Parts: sequence; C-alpha cells; structure tokens
Amino acid sequence: MTNNDVLRSLRYTLDLSDSKIVSIFKLSEHEVEQSHISNLLKKDDEIGYADCSDELMEFFLDGLIVYRRGKAETRTAQEEKPKQRLSNNTILKKLRVAFELKEDDMHKLLELSGFQVSKPELSAFFRKKGHKNYRECGDQILRNFLKGLTLHYRS
Repeated sequence: MTNNDVLRSLRYTLDLSDSKIVSIFKLSEHEVEQSHISNLLKKDDEIGYADCSDELMEFFLDGLIVYRRGKAETRTAQEEKPKQRLSNNTILKKLRVAFELKEDDMHKLLELSGFQVSKPELSAFFRKKGHKNYRECGDQILRNFLKGLTLHYRS
C-alpha cells in the first residue's frame, strides 16, 4: 500500500479538504503547498501525480496526531530517533495514537471491514522490530484497518 493510498483514505475518512491537509502538515511544522497536496491525492495514472515520500507521510501522520489529540508537552525523544523507512507497522502505530484506539477498538474496526485477526497477532504489529513476537503488518491488514476506520467515521 502506497503512502498516497493511505493519504487518500484518511482524507476521505475524515472528510478533509486540501486546505485542511495543508494545516495538518503545518501542525508538524512542515510547509506543503496546496497544489502539491492536489498532486499527492491524484491516482498514479493521472497527469500531475506526485509520489508521497516516507518523510512527507510521517509529517502528515505526526500532524494528524496533533490535530486529533493536541500538541504533546515534549517531543525530544521523538526528534532524536534515527529516520528509517516508514513501514505499515509505523503507520498503524501512529494511527492508533491519533485516533486514541485501544486494542478492542482496533479489533472492532478490523471486524467492521470483515477482517478477523487474533489479539496476539494484532499486538505483534506493535512490538519492536527484532522482538521475538514482532510481525510485519501487511498491506491487507493496513487496508482493512483503514476501511474499518472509514466505515466507523463515515457511517
């Protein structure tokens, strides 16, 4: 699943305008032009399509956390961590924080989309890479989670 797909899905779920997305980026102290947002939201076969980088997606997700929950008191620990490839696990973690979801909430959202996952399997996505129970979050799980979010917030 591409970062553009995630961005489009979240835009639809929360009914965000392009200008609102620009303001969400600003919450993470990153400036993005509204015209660039339009290009990020286009399908990959449309003229003007722009790829959403991992760094840009991370700025959006951090801004979404601030938009939904408010500004954190301190961010020093988050600023010091080294930049790595943005994985589906990281996206899932940031969405969990942004929407203030507990494990049961996440199960309900996945069930809404018609996808069953066990509690140990779900918790494995939130473990540190290298932990013996860590598991990569596949595109199918992230896609179904986003679908469940959409069904919950748009119905």
